[in-house]
Amino acid sequence: MAAKGAVEGGRQRGSIRRHRDNFQVRVSAGKDPVTGERIVLTDSVAIERPGNERSERAAWKEAEKVRTRLQGEADSLKVARTKSTFGALLDQWLPQAEIDPTTRMNYEWMIRDHIRPVLGDVPLVLLLRDASERLERFYGDLRRCRKRCDGRPFVEHRTAEPHECRIVRHQRPSGRPSSSWLDEHDCAAAECAVIECRQHKCQPYSASSVRSFHAIISGALSAAVRWNRIPYNPAPAVKLPAKRKPQPRPPSSHDMARIIEAAHESSAEWGTYVWLSAVTGARRGEVVALQWEDIDFAVGKVRLDENFVRGPDGLIIKDTKTHQWRRVSLDPETLVLLQQHKDATVEQLASLRLALTGKTWLFSAQPDFSKPRDPSALTRKYKKLVAALGVETQLKELRHYSATELLTSGTDLRTVAGRLGHGDGTTTLRHYAAWVGAADEAAAATIGSKMPRLHRRPERTPETRRGIS
Repeated sequence: MAAKGAVEGGRQRGSIRRHRDNFQVRVSAGKDPVTGERIVLTDSVAIERPGNERSERAAWKEAEKVRTRLQGEADSLKVARTKSTFGALLDQWLPQAEIDPTTRMNYEWMIRDHIRPVLGDVPLVLLLRDASERLERFYGDLRRCRKRCDGRPFVEHRTAEPHECRIVRHQRPSGRPSSSWLDEHDCAAAECAVIECRQHKCQPYSASSVRSFHAIISGALSAAVRWNRIPYNPAPAVKLPAKRKPQPRPPSSHDMARIIEAAHESSAEWGTYVWLSAVTGARRGEVVALQWEDIDFAVGKVRLDENFVRGPDGLIIKDTKTHQWRRVSLDPETLVLLQQHKDATVEQLASLRLALTGKTWLFSAQPDFSKPRDPSALTRKYKKLVAALGVETQLKELRHYSATELLTSGTDLRTVAGRLGHGDGTTTLRHYAAWVGAADEAAAATIGSKMPRLHRRPERTPETRRGIS
């Protein structure tokens, strides 16, 4: 059979040709807008019994159906109109993406360590065709092990240079031979350094982390749609792992009292930081970024408009996570504590022949308060503090403590959301639904107690309903 493909008017709409024991189908899908090269969609149909006329005819008819399908894909733009790879798309998308410096830093290592090794060389044509299968398999691997291992044991070497491993051994799983459990590195070089290497242990990524990977991929594909590289974004069709419902476990009032007391015994500044974090519900970096001009003692408010976080070039000051500043009211006890801390700061600066200004940081590890404290150092310090007290909690749960105490005391959801810096009450409700329910029960009891009393008739018993006196 001769190759066919011409239609009315002589326009070439694809071809079918014999190639060994198959019929190869080719259909043009236009030109690549980036490279200018022609894009050709191809497929093939196997001949069940080569040389048999009936089999040849059946395979040819099937090939014609395939050609019609490929023509439909090209005409309806169901294929990517570029041969560029997904890695090339990421290189163009990330520099122009409008994201925070900290988010950009996280995106860079996620692309470098995970996305590019798996999807970087995949042409957009193929990614568009099997995005759901390919991405769901990728996300499944990350949920099993962040190194996407094959399940076989191996040693994680801490350096690529020649060295002698000092293996940190772990208990061998039952039923697995020791020879396959630990493959020690043997180095013949005499100058090898002794490096402590560890047996690999699978550490899966959480569902929320996998969703962050998906946000990168979906964002890049959305840009490809805007740039006419692909006709549609296949990412929304991908099934993502379900996120666990937030289960905040803030310290109890009793534990909070112990934490505050222990922090103040350590140092007045440290105790003031823990206290202020608990009463305002502010984020770690927001409290660290406070300067004395942010404290208004006259009206009893604190302004939260900056965040001290780690960026690509080190610790930086940026706006808040929600990009909105807020003013939070302070109680008299907190104002007294802040005034004492201010007086101590003035005294310390005076010993250095310096004066306190509005730009002086509230919390600093420097004697002259020239820069804020490292938020990570505060997290580690708090971890040691609560560990010594035997309390299982984290620094970020001071924020949870503030929210739960307010909600259970009957404070309305919108006010709590405003103090925490949530855009609306939706985030607050999602994280603190249990405590909102408790406040709702208290509200029901309150409104019930305010209702007028009804003059009820004596309740009728079954005997009185039958007319028996």
